[in-house]
Amino acid sequence: MSGRVEGRLKVTGQARYGADHHLPGMVYGYVVLSTIAHGEIRHVDAAVARSAPGVLGVYSPFDPLELRAATTPMFGDSWVPLQDKEVAHYGQPIGLVVADTFEHARDAAMTIEVSYDERTARTSLSGGLATAEEAPPSQHGSYSILAPGVGSIVDALAASPVVVEGTYSTATQNHAAIEPHSAVAGWDSGELTVHSGTQGADLQAAELAHALGVDPARVHAVNPFVGGAFGGKGRTSVAAFLAAAAAKALDRPVKVVLSREQVFTATATRPATVQKIALGASEDGTLIAVCHDSWSATPADRSFVEPTSSSTKMFYAAQNLAVSQRMVPLNIPPATYMRAPGEAAGSFALESAIDELAVALDMDPIELRRRNDSTAPLGSDLLWSSKHLDECYLRGAARFGWASRAPRGREDGDWLVGMGMATAMFPARRLPATVRVTLRDDDTAEVATSGADPGTGLLTVISMVAAESLDIPRSRIAPRLGDSSFPPGGTSGISTATASTGTAIMAAAAQVIDDVLALASGPGAPFDGLDVNYANGRVLAADRAMTFGELLRATRRTGLSANGSSAPGEEMTKHSFSSFGAQFAEVRVHRWTREVRVSRLLGVFDAGRIINHEAARGQLAGGMIWGVSAALHEGLEIEENGRPANADLAGYLLPVNADIPEVDVVFVEHPDTLHNAVGARGVGELGIVGMAAAIANAVHHATGIRVRHIPITVADLLA
Repeated sequence: MSGRVEGRLKVTGQARYGADHHLPGMVYGYVVLSTIAHGEIRHVDAAVARSAPGVLGVYSPFDPLELRAATTPMFGDSWVPLQDKEVAHYGQPIGLVVADTFEHARDAAMTIEVSYDERTARTSLSGGLATAEEAPPSQHGSYSILAPGVGSIVDALAASPVVVEGTYSTATQNHAAIEPHSAVAGWDSGELTVHSGTQGADLQAAELAHALGVDPARVHAVNPFVGGAFGGKGRTSVAAFLAAAAAKALDRPVKVVLSREQVFTATATRPATVQKIALGASEDGTLIAVCHDSWSATPADRSFVEPTSSSTKMFYAAQNLAVSQRMVPLNIPPATYMRAPGEAAGSFALESAIDELAVALDMDPIELRRRNDSTAPLGSDLLWSSKHLDECYLRGAARFGWASRAPRGREDGDWLVGMGMATAMFPARRLPATVRVTLRDDDTAEVATSGADPGTGLLTVISMVAAESLDIPRSRIAPRLGDSSFPPGGTSGISTATASTGTAIMAAAAQVIDDVLALASGPGAPFDGLDVNYANGRVLAADRAMTFGELLRATRRTGLSANGSSAPGEEMTKHSFSSFGAQFAEVRVHRWTREVRVSRLLGVFDAGRIINHEAARGQLAGGMIWGVSAALHEGLEIEENGRPANADLAGYLLPVNADIPEVDVVFVEHPDTLHNAVGARGVGELGIVGMAAAIANAVHHATGIRVRHIPITVADLLA
């Protein structure tokens, strides 16, 4: 059985998310946002709001809450609201109204009048390309790898018999998680408890402790359930900072929930990008030169760029490579990690360009990719630990019917039908994580870590790995997540949770089994002086056996605990690690309306050992659907004055069931024990990589029109 541990709680509505908590005496906060994109707040008139029914407090940069800039080892500096009068983007949080009801807080907030010293806002990525800044090394800078005797990438391209060049662009995106950012915070005897969706409870507790100036041991972050994150809940939200500080100031629990419109500006986005790619090849398709120049929008504080060219070296073997990463500071909402940061947007450009090269060479796109398969990232002598991408191509081609693909698309009545494909790659990593395994005297085991399950299925993976490691049925495992009082599990991000947490579980289980055996054979114990071993949850000797629960009861113990930890180790000096895949898409473009419909999707993936096939399939299918969304639907439109034109789920288009066909996911399963003891690599982000390019390539195959930006619209296909 591989069903989700928390499935029944979620489908019956019993799972409690951050905003579902209600504390005695709780009051409600409503966030006030700026209505300009750049300038300084000159005055805040809150007199009417303060006298409004039920209002308990009004806070602004002129009457701030007690917060300071938060700094943590993992994330560095975090911006905290209401601490200065500078406005860097439209919709920036600049105030908070707290009242006895949400409606009173909201209505009072509407009466606040703010005057500004407004400055000219920079909001256009294309308009800022000419004055773009080089991204610092910490934000994935520029580099080149040239063959001996080659002076520059320009020379390598000039010497290539076949060259294709193109400029590609991707739109600003919002994470648009079902659960909006929220927090319920309360203080008791100087200790803070906060319920807020986050990808790492211990990391959230550390950020809040620093911002509030309190001992981290006095901050308790709780989030057993997260309604979607995708990188957007990696850092502490504005809602959590404000709720915690307001609860302290008022000595009452405070709930703050962002409205859907507020989520689009008061949280972070995936920034827009422009990418120029030039590929040079020999007539047999061998890549001679790859040049990938990238420009990313970045917030005014230059805190994040979308590293679209950072993974180009991982995709193909080439004799020469040059990449650059530049940034264009703009007055836009904050930017941060979003599912496959860099790889999702970068693969659209690279895999579209590879398809263009295949057309120029009159070569099958799969054959071109196979011909340039790599054994290691370019510039590295560390070979891939395990790579079965060729098998992904071949199995995918056979399953999808690629052999029937004509050089140009086919017609089906009023529909033009095309097939496209692309490569998927996402680095395989581990992050530091610690897990506590506790054996109980009722023959159950609790497995606890502070990490999060933002819909990924980590709770279930924990129960499966723990059951295997402790050699007991899954029904006797109690997995625990999302609580900063548990051992630090780090973040559930960059597709690391299974490898990191699973390896830590194995270490903790091995230690607690050793401790059980030592307890069993110790002086006065039931197996005193005997040689003992462990199997099927039992301590065994020559002529007797006891379950670990029976042993604990016999030794007058209620439980026995051990911690296990996992972190990147010496394997990083021996191999390169990545997950791989081949994405296939079939699209139908209406001859007259130019409407695009995706009719078939297939992903074939090599991600090491698959612990939970159902959850992994769901993660990969979800990523593929997000790729469809990026290709045909999603784009946050920023107006010249910095205001988002479509900051709601009516204007910010996301696919619905009618937009998505059945998604076919196939595993090429080869455990990668060189990466970690579990043998698993990440799948959460792999599914989105290459999907948008596969669809754009299919659109070209169907129509002959090459669209080099996403989302693709009807207007792009009106010939």
